[in-house]
Amino acid sequence: MYHDPVAHRRMRDPEFRQQQIDGLRAPHVAPVNALVDELIDPSGRGWVPYVAPVYGGVHASVLNIHRDPGPKTHLPHGGSGFLCPENDDASAERFATLLDGAGIAVSETLSWNAYPWYINRSPRAAELEAGVEPLRRLLGLLPRLRVVMLHGGSARDGWRRLERRHPDLVSGLEVVPTYHTSNQAFICAPGVRAARMAALREAFTRTAQVLQEPDHGAHRRGKASEAGATGAHWGHIAPRSARNR
Repeated sequence: MYHDPVAHRRMRDPEFRQQQIDGLRAPHVAPVNALVDELIDPSGRGWVPYVAPVYGGVHASVLNIHRDPGPKTHLPHGGSGFLCPENDDASAERFATLLDGAGIAVSETLSWNAYPWYINRSPRAAELEAGVEPLRRLLGLLPRLRVVMLHGGSARDGWRRLERRHPDLVSGLEVVPTYHTSNQAFICAPGVRAARMAALREAFTRTAQVLQEPDHGAHRRGKASEAGATGAHWGHIAPRSARNR
């Protein structure tokens, strides 16, 4: 219903945006958005964007973890109110285009943040630690999950914290570290920029390959993907490569 592999930034379209609002409690995303309801804390950490029903929700095979919610998710300041690959910004557009290029349907994926509350800056260590419990709870809602893509340094850091606290929970998942799709990740020399984009494409391609493999589960327990483990580009990521959809 929602997937369109050609046009992006569709949150500009009132009809598409209304579809996402109307589907907020659709069965496949209702458990995830119920978790969001519990995380929203106006007197504490603050606001959390909902997950758009264009995603696969509890049926997702791929979880994309980013840093923190970007401005175009932020409803109080004119954003969509959703984590969505169709948000009206370059990061979301680049992410959606990479999914298209790898042949991965949005309905096979879900996006989350290492720090799920809106702060519009890099999370501190204590904030990444606070993001572990929401991520643990999210993983418990995803019985079909096979691949976790880690977009940027904060996502890697948050995932390591989860691994240390809950090693049994993450065993068997293919982990694909890569760059964030935000413009900040591409503020660099042209050659580095090209290498980072190539590494992103490789990571999405690897993810697509895993989805095409038989799901034997146990043989992948604890392994990092080839794209993450052997990609020389990853070591060049700047700490600020960052914003999430």
